[in-house]
Amino acid sequence: MTKKVKNRLIKILLSLLILIIAVLIITLNLRDNIVYFYSPTELLKMQTNETKIMRVGGLVKKNSINSDGSKKFTFIITDEISEINVVFQGILPNLFAEEKGAVVEGSYVNNSLFRADKVLAKHDENYMPPEVINALKDNGKWQGQ
Repeated sequence: MTKKVKNRLIKILLSLLILIIAVLIITLNLRDNIVYFYSPTELLKMQTNETKIMRVGGLVKKNSINSDGSKKFTFIITDEISEINVVFQGILPNLFAEEKGAVVEGSYVNNSLFRADKVLAKHDENYMPPEVINALKDNGKWQGQ
């Protein structure tokens, strides 16, 4: 091999090594920040004691929204098979309502109790998060297009 070929080969291998290291660093950093989505049925099937951040989505059960007079709310998220009791401290979105799609982000405390840090509601009559649609379709409860 000539000197030029060796230099090119070294540059290519170093570039490849740097690229692999960069991808590895990015992947390891993102792994801790990923938020997983679950339906109530999937969440209840999990045997977890972890307090990792996750999202649960479904429909807000009719007559389930309660408030203690302050900004503390309790309500039930359902996929028509299972239900999760949700506790939320804060201001609910304007479009949050019973029998409407919602996604809550927070941590799973224990059997059927979820402590929400964020509540996300659909923004118009045609929108529902794809994960919620898929969960409702899987359960045969989807009534959309």
